[in-house]
Order: sequence, then structure tokens, then C-alpha cells
Amino acid sequence: MEGEREHIVTYVGKLGSGKHVVRHPDGRLEIQEDQTDWARVDALTEDQLERSIANDPDWAEFKNIDWLAVEVKPFVAKQAISIRLDPDVLEFFKKDGPGYQGRINAVLRHFMAEKKKAG
Repeated sequence: MEGEREHIVTYVGKLGSGKHVVRHPDGRLEIQEDQTDWARVDALTEDQLERSIANDPDWAEFKNIDWLAVEVKPFVAKQAISIRLDPDVLEFFKKDGPGYQGRINAVLRHFMAEKKKAG
């Protein structure tokens, strides 16, 4: 749907008692109830689980990933700073909506990694 944005929450941590904390794109934290039927999941055989994953259209783009090579990075709280940017640079990152600071961070992280590779 054109103009609509996905509302993707980030898992922050488990509280126990079937509750967990998620972070919304706007930075707001929320406690949610676990809605997973774990008894049903636990009852699945390995074969049933593999078939379920293979038939999931949301999984299609992840089928060929070498999961052993994936680097998992724990959530680390960002440090608040003040930075001055040219107005057109800021507008470029803001045009895609919430998360612009994360996009700026990703570009800076990529630049940092390339500089480290170059020596």
C-alpha cells in the first residue's frame, strides 16, 4: 500500500510470566503479552516445522542465508549527542519517516567499517 509504513517493533527483553518488552519506531516502550501457542509449537515435529517454514511467504527471502555466518549484535542503548547537519542532509534522512537517526547511524557505521578495512 503506497504511503503506508510498516510498524515494526523491536524485541527488548523478556519479563517472565508470558510478558515481554518491545520498542516502537518512535522509541516508546511497551509491555506485551506473549501470544504464541508454545504448546502447539513444542508439539511440532522437526519435519512439520521445516515444512511450515518452507511454506511461509515471509520466510522466502531468508531461505538462502547462511545463518552460521550471521553476526548477532545485542541491543546497546545509543548515546544522546548534539550534532549539526546541513538542512538538506537532515531532510534526506527524515523523508522516509521515523528512524532517521538510526539511518544516519547506519551510514556512519558503514563509513567507520570501510575506514577500518582500509587501515
